[in-house]
Amino acid sequence: MEKKNIKTILITGGAGFIGSNLVRAIINRNLARKIIVLDNYTSGSKKNHINNKKVEYIKGDTKNINKIRKIIKSNFDLIFHLAEFSRIVQSFQYFEDCWESNMQGTKKVIELALEKKAKFVYSASSSKFGNSKNEFLSPYAWTKSKNVELIKCYREWYGLEYVIAYFYNVYGPNQIRNHHMSAVIGIFETQYLNNLPLTVVSPGNQKRDFTHVSDIVDGFIKAGFYKKNQEYQLASGKLYTILQVAKMFKSKIKMIPVRPGERFSSKRDSLKKSKRELNFKSKYNLKDYIENFINQNKK
Repeated sequence: MEKKNIKTILITGGAGFIGSNLVRAIINRNLARKIIVLDNYTSGSKKNHINNKKVEYIKGDTKNINKIRKIIKSNFDLIFHLAEFSRIVQSFQYFEDCWESNMQGTKKVIELALEKKAKFVYSASSSKFGNSKNEFLSPYAWTKSKNVELIKCYREWYGLEYVIAYFYNVYGPNQIRNHHMSAVIGIFETQYLNNLPLTVVSPGNQKRDFTHVSDIVDGFIKAGFYKKNQEYQLASGKLYTILQVAKMFKSKIKMIPVRPGERFSSKRDSLKKSKRELNFKSKYNLKDYIENFINQNKK
């Protein structure tokens, strides 16, 4: 294991859902002296800021990272890169935004990691695996897959140190609700709170592995701080259909037409490596989370 003698960390997208949970966990575990957060606040929020002297927030976009002088003047031991366009269906409509963020922006952050001799810790996506094989069902899935290739090439070409962690349908505190970038659990929560039917994309038997953000952050930290030049799967290990999830809310359900880019099965590589090398194990259960949500928001 690498020694966790970390002075300064850069977290891109650190004011967003996963990023804000990551910042809080690093502070609580006293893993760094300084955390610099870069966010353009398209889906992140100042409400997610953490009032702590170790944290500095900078508004800016990854594709323009070279223009941000405070970033250039700082040295980093680690860069956790979360600031990407991160929705499948929306990537068809906002392909240009997806391209600029995920291709141009990520390349700039990789180059910054090389310049600062920092390890690059990348939040990859399970969408890379398509339905039953590697296939690109959406612009988003394609860009995420190509970035994994790019990171490995930078290792071969320039000696980049990296860790890649694959996320699976993350949910939990600070997740986006009532927003065009909301994911399925956030959408269901918003519909529940507004006494609306839960919209399930047909046919409803699409299977997903839903992973609590605390589990994701725990695995991301372990991978980032203690490993290098490796890939890890971070998942709960439990598959649910979308219809099963909707029924957990005990609300009315409305079926809606199939959408572009929809995966009908969620291929998940073995979690054995993550368990063995990271001691990663999911501690949170989706059923318990939804039950607690309902109890806290009785109609």
